[in-house]
Amino acid sequence: MEFAQTLHQNPLFAVIAASARTLGVETYLVGGFVRDLLLKRPSKDIDVVCVGSGIDLANHVAIQLGQEGKVNIFKRFGTAMLRADDWEIEFVGARKESYNPDSRKPMVEDGTLEDDQKRRDFTINALAISLQEHNYGQLIDPFDGLQDLQRKMLRTPLDPGITFSDDPLRMMRAARFATQLGFDIEGNTFEAISQYKERISIVSQERITDELNKIIAADKPSYGFKLLYYAGVLELIFPELVALQGVETVDGKGHKDNFFHTLQVLDNVAEVSDDLWLRWAAILHDIAKPATKRFDKRHGWTFHGHEDKGARMVPGIFKRMRLPLDAKMRFVQKLVRLHLRPIPLFRDEITDSALRRLLFDTGEDLEALMMLCRADITSKNNDKVKKYLKNFDIVEKKLQEIEEKDKLRNFQPVITGEIIMETFQLKPCQQVGLIKQAIREAILDGQIRNEYEEAYAFMLETAQKYDLHPINAS
Repeated sequence: MEFAQTLHQNPLFAVIAASARTLGVETYLVGGFVRDLLLKRPSKDIDVVCVGSGIDLANHVAIQLGQEGKVNIFKRFGTAMLRADDWEIEFVGARKESYNPDSRKPMVEDGTLEDDQKRRDFTINALAISLQEHNYGQLIDPFDGLQDLQRKMLRTPLDPGITFSDDPLRMMRAARFATQLGFDIEGNTFEAISQYKERISIVSQERITDELNKIIAADKPSYGFKLLYYAGVLELIFPELVALQGVETVDGKGHKDNFFHTLQVLDNVAEVSDDLWLRWAAILHDIAKPATKRFDKRHGWTFHGHEDKGARMVPGIFKRMRLPLDAKMRFVQKLVRLHLRPIPLFRDEITDSALRRLLFDTGEDLEALMMLCRADITSKNNDKVKKYLKNFDIVEKKLQEIEEKDKLRNFQPVITGEIIMETFQLKPCQQVGLIKQAIREAILDGQIRNEYEEAYAFMLETAQKYDLHPINAS
């Protein structure tokens, strides 16, 4: 297969090829760029392999592009990175690798193009396009990667046991590529993942989480989780999620499989939002159900308090997964804690106070919470699904009306702690916090409006309970 005409459409390739000829090195486009070119997928990364010094080639190309001195060099890995227009080009010398059983970091030495293709994870990533003058644009495919692309199949170039034992991160990458591309994993390749799953222990958590996040960001992330689950890898990297799997029955009463329910919720969220952290909230929304599961003879299985316990579990999971312990974590924690709150609010007898409190507690994250709540409806009974969705329509309408009337989103009481301290000549103390909390509760309960005069009068009344009086009182 020839790609000369395609390459001529981008002048960058001519520059790289000319530089390679000047330096006298064989040069090829490889890996993901070639794969995505064949799949007609958008790509902004170009991987270049040369039989020689990738760093020297990068520097020469940079000079031709007027970007001398703008090459990022990684001497330890023998690679160089250059940005040109919207492209990010990585240059590396062809190499062959050997591995120590206790590490996924290879011992590297110079090699040929064939050596370099052999060390690739999958046949679809071992494809190369020549930039040599005599066969410019020719596809070099020693492992039938093109056929695997057409079959939508992931397969390793070498024995899959060697591939995964040498670098166990490739097991995660198999699930990730299968999910992103909608491919199957070839039978022997999948069996090898299951056989060598324990080797995942030598991979850093950061690399595992990076691949997991790429699966979560896919159009249908459940597919990757199921592959990891059936291969036995998921229980090693995310035991809390696997603990959700299974159905227990007592006295003829069972509960749904919360593992597969969670994956359906994740897919439902993925259909309406690209937000990675909303997707993480979907993954963790029921994470505490195993810890809170109880059987009641009258009511069957219950999971009381799983939302609160789940929220408390979030920081520990984020810390272990090397996920950010910042506002993103607190967003996930908030949604896990609140995901049951909107459910009963459709009823006529629900007070405005309950709606105000939800608005106050969710703040700017109300839309995200409602997306999660709608995604949480996974019944196979279509009538039941329609009923719950209609109920959430009612809840959203009520919340909108309350918000328009009371402006409670991200609200702050007009009486601040500073005003309380100044009025009663107090330093920061417990009484200040108690008065401030009482004002907030009165606003949320609808006793007073969040207006200065009403709130100030309420403050004076509340302060009397603590034998406090304004300093200017006679």
